[in-house]
Amino acid sequence: MPDYDVVVVGSGFAGSATTLSFLEETKKAGKPGRVALIEAGKKGERAGASRWTMAYLRLNRDNTLSKDWVGRMERDCRGLADLDYCRTFEAEVPATVKFMEDHGVELIHHDEPNVALEFDEQHFVYPNGGGKAIVDAYFNHIEQYDTCRVFWEHEAIRLKLDDEGRVVGVVVRKPDGLLTTITGKAVVLACGGFEGNPEMLTQYIGKDAVDLPLIAPGIKYNRGAGIRMAMEIGAGTAGQFDMVHSELVDTRATKPDAVIWGHNYGIVVNEDCERFYDEGEDYLFASFELIAYEVWRNQNQKAYFITDRVVMDRFTGSWVYETTDQPPAQADTIRGLAEELGLDPAKLEATVNAFNAACGPGEWDPAKLDGKKTTGITPPKSNWANPIAEPPFYGFPMTTNLTFTFGGLEVDLDGRVLSTNDVPIPGLYAAGEITGLFYHEYPPATSVLRSNTFGRLIGASLAKQLTAPAAA
Repeated sequence: MPDYDVVVVGSGFAGSATTLSFLEETKKAGKPGRVALIEAGKKGERAGASRWTMAYLRLNRDNTLSKDWVGRMERDCRGLADLDYCRTFEAEVPATVKFMEDHGVELIHHDEPNVALEFDEQHFVYPNGGGKAIVDAYFNHIEQYDTCRVFWEHEAIRLKLDDEGRVVGVVVRKPDGLLTTITGKAVVLACGGFEGNPEMLTQYIGKDAVDLPLIAPGIKYNRGAGIRMAMEIGAGTAGQFDMVHSELVDTRATKPDAVIWGHNYGIVVNEDCERFYDEGEDYLFASFELIAYEVWRNQNQKAYFITDRVVMDRFTGSWVYETTDQPPAQADTIRGLAEELGLDPAKLEATVNAFNAACGPGEWDPAKLDGKKTTGITPPKSNWANPIAEPPFYGFPMTTNLTFTFGGLEVDLDGRVLSTNDVPIPGLYAAGEITGLFYHEYPPATSVLRSNTFGRLIGASLAKQLTAPAAA
């Protein structure tokens, strides 16, 4: 007899949602389920990204997914994403939000009149307390079940198969370095991508991938173990393995996830004080990923955001420039700001002067794509091209941090891991960022929802299988 009904690898959003959903649904059916939750991190450390993220949620006021997200996926991923999976996700989002709220997660609905979000009516949602609040809420319920055991500091090494190739457990390395096998009727991989594995980053992302700092400390445990283990037994893959989701963060920050969101409302220069990107090409949440990738790939991992009093006064009290725990560099002249940032004063002044001269007419409105653009300058700025002219002047030194990888396992709509010829591998499931979905771009504020949604669905499905009456 297996040790457990379900073995879950990873305790982030996807893993904890799977575990809690399974425990509750089996209890309702009067047949308590046994779960082994395997976590490489230490107790209380909350490995992976879930504990650290602000956990922005791309929701409308009625807790449905933002309008035309599936269409955005089709456009951004250039037709490569699994749109049936996307539609399933979209349909299940309201139930996922209810699941979170029913378990004690307080969601804050936020209107941002100052920012050109791509979300409907400038509206988005986040949990009070960030991602940690979600995981903590789930664990408060999970810990009430004596049929669930959490194996902290246990590293998943390989999958155990029976003679016919069904997945029946996981071989893990214990804290003492020795191996043991934890068996189950099903295994759910929910242990993230390969952000914390320099070898895999180099293999798939390419040269200098090791120079990408991680946006949060817990991501170091995302070593691609689940992807590797599944591929070893013939699992198929999905998502773009040579692309990542990354963000520009304040290099001076002492806290994780110190993202400088509002690169749109000024200019971004490299260490030679040269602009290199159209800062106003699209909505804030639609463009922050690609400029971050450019900084890492082609700008020596160094960038500087430059703006003036007009912008900073407009965003006082907003999250846009206050995610970092450091105040912006400030000076009464552009030359003085350059010195504060360690840049060449003459070069930065020349760049700002050239930008200001190229700004066209029109009313500056950061709450929409205002069409106020530059002329006669390369690269152009397509929106929000307002002269940087009102002292004091402000700046943030930035570098690119890695948030998550795109490439992962291929799954069907039930979360079953598919083989390379698209046949489900018996006994093996996956949820969260370990599953590949995105190509080229990531329509943001959906990863948290996706991980919670498919974790919840897999847990409920496995509970239904366990409690179903035996066939006559």
